[in-house]
Amino acid sequence: MTDPTRAPGRPPAAPGDGPAPRRLRVETHGLDVIGDAERKGTPRTLFWPWFGANVSVLGLSYGAFTLGFGISFRQALAAGAAGIVFSFLLCGLVAVAGKRGSAPTMVLGRAAYGVRGNRLPSVVSWMLTVGWETVLCALATMATATVLTRLGWGGGTPTEVVALLVVGSLIVVVGVAGFDLIMRLQTVITVVTGVLTLAYVALVADRVHWGAVDAIPSGSAQEFTGALVFMMTGFGLGWVNAAADYSRYLPRTSSGRGVVGWTTFGGSLAPLVLLVVGLLLAGSDEELRAAVAADPIGALTTILPTWFLVPFAVVAVLGLVGGAVLDIYSSGLALLSAGLRVPRFLAALADGVLMIAGSVYIVFFADDFLGPFTGFLTTLGVPVAAWCGIMLADLALRRRDYDEADLYRPRGRYGDVPPLPLVLTLAATALGWGLVTNSAADRLDWQGYLLGPLGLGGRTGSWAYANLGVLAALALGFLGTLALGRARVRRQERRAPGSRDGDAQAPAV
Repeated sequence: MTDPTRAPGRPPAAPGDGPAPRRLRVETHGLDVIGDAERKGTPRTLFWPWFGANVSVLGLSYGAFTLGFGISFRQALAAGAAGIVFSFLLCGLVAVAGKRGSAPTMVLGRAAYGVRGNRLPSVVSWMLTVGWETVLCALATMATATVLTRLGWGGGTPTEVVALLVVGSLIVVVGVAGFDLIMRLQTVITVVTGVLTLAYVALVADRVHWGAVDAIPSGSAQEFTGALVFMMTGFGLGWVNAAADYSRYLPRTSSGRGVVGWTTFGGSLAPLVLLVVGLLLAGSDEELRAAVAADPIGALTTILPTWFLVPFAVVAVLGLVGGAVLDIYSSGLALLSAGLRVPRFLAALADGVLMIAGSVYIVFFADDFLGPFTGFLTTLGVPVAAWCGIMLADLALRRRDYDEADLYRPRGRYGDVPPLPLVLTLAATALGWGLVTNSAADRLDWQGYLLGPLGLGGRTGSWAYANLGVLAALALGFLGTLALGRARVRRQERRAPGSRDGDAQAPAV
């Protein structure tokens, strides 16, 4: 089996070869299967990339975002904790597919969607990851510029331009280099940002006023649900489409429970701690809560002593870069899975150019951050939730590991464009978009078209901001596949390994 996205001149590893010492170099793997000789580590190693990608101080800002739904501290804590843990549990479950199939997440999705039918969710995945890397790059740029301005080392547009060039270049270089450099960088980010984040918490502890926090009134069940869904889309649900990209390097004998557990634990730990601190700070200071909506990272510097601004810039930038690096790596893989035939590093480079262009708009031209950000999360969160439900149900129905060769053959066991998953995805997305609203993003005011017909009060009713569409899309995708996809999976697994039904010369896709 060959893969056009793999660089020429590098022979596949022989199954009997032992793992050779790895030097840092540009990764040549694209959509191809990782050979047994190159698979290494244990599920415990998944802790590092997932913790490093989610230890960003942006997690503090989610405290203000969550309270913005009009709920109390205890409600926000419950909604945030449930949303974070459940969404990263979904990541852990999807990551099991990487161990079972040795290929990137969006290639493994071909088992459910067919080889070319999978291009639709691949495009959605690419849009989501490019969007996230752009948001993180822009926030890192604004945080750096804010710190430099407060220190008197610059200010205005020139400072922001320099910050964007430095941050953007770092993200692109690491994303293009690939897996080995990412894993090493994430280990460093985990240690450095973990220590400095604890120092930040200690320095701002005296800003917490429990009386003010406790006095925040409770909100309705609808507002609680909206906060819960927002936290899901802001954390793990934004990673599910990339969850198997790192577990595919683990040995096939790795524990599935270990993969789920370490992915969930690594992704959830830092956001849970940061959420608690963020809720306490935002609940104690209404002005800070409002400022975070405009500049989520920069606003956090206003409560710091000047001498800690440089360490804060380090922790802010490294944390955001850690998430953006994983996104640009996975966005490149999603772009290849969508049909682009270039080496992986060129796809990542192209995404890096788009990321910098998008960051320029956010940093220099956008008047508001929170409104468009919420609209982005919710709008793409609906089809991604539908994909996640279908992917998890398909994985649960399978009794055997993937036939890796057939993941690249349109006339293999997984088919080319099977109608069921595509119809389910479109139906779940249509249902989901009809049950969400984004009033702060003007171009998305067409959403919520089912809230009135279903008796939920319309676009201005009590359920308008509960974002039920994300949960509905996830449930419809999962339950629909369980109910209607079982026979198809059984037919696939009855075929002999490598059987092509006459497709002896099918090209890799």
